[in-house]
Amino acid sequence: MSQEVENIQPSYPLFRNDEYKESLANKREAYEERHPQEKIDEVFQWTTTKEYQELNFNREALTVNPAKACQPLGAVLCALGFEKTMPYVHGSQGCVAYFRTYFNRHFKEPVACVSDSMTEDAAVFGGQKNMMAGLENAKALYKPDIIAVSTTCMAEVIGDDLNAFINNAKKAGHIEQEFPTPFAHTPSFVGSHTTGWDNMFEGMLRYFTLNHMADKKVGSNGKINLVPGFETYLGNFRVMHRMMKEMGVDYTLLSDPSEVLDTPADGTFRMYAGGTTQAEVKDAPNAIDTLLLQPWQLEKTKKFVDTIWHQPATAINIPMGLEWTDAFLMKISELTGKPIPASLELERGRLVDMMTDSHAWLHGKKFSLYGDADFVMGMTKFLLEVGAEPTDVLCNHANKRWKKAMDKMLKDSPYGQKTEVHIGRDLWHFRSLVFTNKPDFMIGNSYGKFIQRDTFYKGEEFEVPLIRIGFPIFDRHHLHRMTTMGYEGAIYMLTTLVNAVLEQLDKETKGMGTTDYNYDLIR
Repeated sequence: MSQEVENIQPSYPLFRNDEYKESLANKREAYEERHPQEKIDEVFQWTTTKEYQELNFNREALTVNPAKACQPLGAVLCALGFEKTMPYVHGSQGCVAYFRTYFNRHFKEPVACVSDSMTEDAAVFGGQKNMMAGLENAKALYKPDIIAVSTTCMAEVIGDDLNAFINNAKKAGHIEQEFPTPFAHTPSFVGSHTTGWDNMFEGMLRYFTLNHMADKKVGSNGKINLVPGFETYLGNFRVMHRMMKEMGVDYTLLSDPSEVLDTPADGTFRMYAGGTTQAEVKDAPNAIDTLLLQPWQLEKTKKFVDTIWHQPATAINIPMGLEWTDAFLMKISELTGKPIPASLELERGRLVDMMTDSHAWLHGKKFSLYGDADFVMGMTKFLLEVGAEPTDVLCNHANKRWKKAMDKMLKDSPYGQKTEVHIGRDLWHFRSLVFTNKPDFMIGNSYGKFIQRDTFYKGEEFEVPLIRIGFPIFDRHHLHRMTTMGYEGAIYMLTTLVNAVLEQLDKETKGMGTTDYNYDLIR
């Protein structure tokens, strides 16, 4: 089963060669104790029924494809957004390998992150020795200006105290007393990646500002703070920079990993690039206001800004789509006294023109979607704006207040009257909903492709195509550079949605002399 140098093949179509087909068949017959295909097909068909859906939704003790990741993954992304910061995970080496490969596959970029490699000994006796050696080595080898420490399941189960361990490491001389080491407890068995981002960000603010508030005065620097939350569309950071500069607003984007996760291949190695500086974080309490761009995932941050910085943390919705981008820019204008420039008005006009152009193709189309709370809410709002009809909206880690807000938003639109909102559910629940409610399209991350394949297996007429908007996206390249926020983001989402509709129409009408009756070139 050797390959030929002149004709190197990937797994597909390599495994379709006769020798591999024979080998796989022998393996299946000899070792897998596989049920007959008829029985497999029978069970598969049953899992697509309403009867099975009812049983599926009665699950209590099992999660299948959770539609979320764990806390320290979010903490790592948050830390990467600060200048010359090394994310440090107090836990097993395998956890950090998971975080790095997860981001590697999404961003197609190397991701710096270290671990103190806790093993069985540390699980019994505690991980303080690991912490001391790890902090010293990380600082000596990688020369960061900040080491941001988070935890994994192992450290949290045994109750390791990060504050005590870090202070003991400094007292023992492993790192200098004044070296910045913000930290956050991020147990993987509760919350999600968005919770971890929130916890780590609050840890950053606490470290640099909690005991340094005496000379701080709200509004004294004339700036606006923008907090992105767990955000993996690098274009969203750039669109915020652009819009604020066009408005002439003095601002700080608190946590910006867009440069370190999108560094150029110009012959110069950069372990660190861009990011929010320490000086900007220390000055942030002097801002006019702190706007949380994804407020449903930033509850600890909001509490800290309210109670410690005494800033308003004015409530806004995620600036996705037309109406909520309008509201965001008008709020910025209200807070700063800066007018919205003609360039953004023109951009808005182009979006409205595009929505008018594409309305006929999106009106009445049914979409099921899943993802993080703020993203899902923003995407749903945009679907309603273009006349599409959300059928099922799922967010695993959202709370009841979010669901109540979603239900109200949907009730206020004629296109949201039949929408069901699901919290605490996973992608296996979502699979049942796709089969029984049969939307025209799904919107979500790469994991939805397996649901699409299941629908296709039932029959071509049952297939529900996946539109990849969300995190993670492993099986497409460069989508993480796109934008979902602002007018620019709405233009990207509209383009993606309407062309998915037209692509599906082409697929359904390509039969020569049977289905090809449309005037295909005048759409």
